[in-house]
Amino acid sequence: MPQTLPNPPAHPSAEFPVEAAALTEAGIRRRYAAPRPLLFWHLASFDAPTVAVVWSLAFAWVAGIRLPPWIPAALALGVWAVYIGDRLLDARSGLRSPARRTLRERHYFHWRHRRILLPLAAAAACAAASMVFLFMQKAAREPNSFLAAAALAYFSGVHAHRRLPRWLSKELMVGLIFTAGCALPTWFRVRGGQGSMFWIFWMPVTCFAALAWLNCHAITRWEPGKRTPRAAGVLPLGWLLGLAGIALALDTPANHARASALLVCAATSALLLALLDRMSNRLTPTTLRAAADFVLLTPALLLARAYWLR
Repeated sequence: MPQTLPNPPAHPSAEFPVEAAALTEAGIRRRYAAPRPLLFWHLASFDAPTVAVVWSLAFAWVAGIRLPPWIPAALALGVWAVYIGDRLLDARSGLRSPARRTLRERHYFHWRHRRILLPLAAAAACAAASMVFLFMQKAAREPNSFLAAAALAYFSGVHAHRRLPRWLSKELMVGLIFTAGCALPTWFRVRGGQGSMFWIFWMPVTCFAALAWLNCHAITRWEPGKRTPRAAGVLPLGWLLGLAGIALALDTPANHARASALLVCAATSALLLALLDRMSNRLTPTTLRAAADFVLLTPALLLARAYWLR
């Protein structure tokens, strides 16, 4: 008979034993919990699609172009479907382990609501694929197909428990693939001309790739039960990336003020990640995880001014 995996318990203290233990780790109680809307935004996997859409629109804004509405829509749906699938597979694997030490609140949330989330994720993936085949130019499908293949290889490798090369960490792979998905729609439209614009465009893209890696690196180090001395590396790395972004922004030619502004946004996000690392013992693990993605939304201020506050 097929094995039936247990449903997670309903009571929070029983549901998240590792997280509950982390609240009193080293005698320090993490007192602050984020507002419910922010926690739900994270638990329902809306955080990654929001970050992807904001940065894809920001890259387009730097290049002075407007993306067709279907591109951010397809990106959001595709990223959401991937994250739901990833968390459900993690939950299924973790629930087979008696200790369940690898599971976090987001995994229990997805497993508890899997009968709703799984069909929605499948519908989202189909909708995103339909938009690509209906609206994407044939010339753009090749680089996007390569990106999809890379994402699929990563996804299957991680969940098949294959070991990545030592130099290629999971955090680095996620950062590179995520950045490529955000930047490709604009890169395809600017690569053919505007000489200097091509190189100016890649400055914030490279900075965001480093920021995406730092975000994943910080989240991994902050996980309950994994707070090792290496976690201290988040603070100096955040400061280093923040100062580097500001230096690049100051060195950007005056006629590329948009790229400079986006570099400042990336630098601000890096500094906020450093601040979160400093405050990590005062926040619940789920709040810390949600805040780590929320601070990546700094370009939303630029987009609001550019598109809605004219």
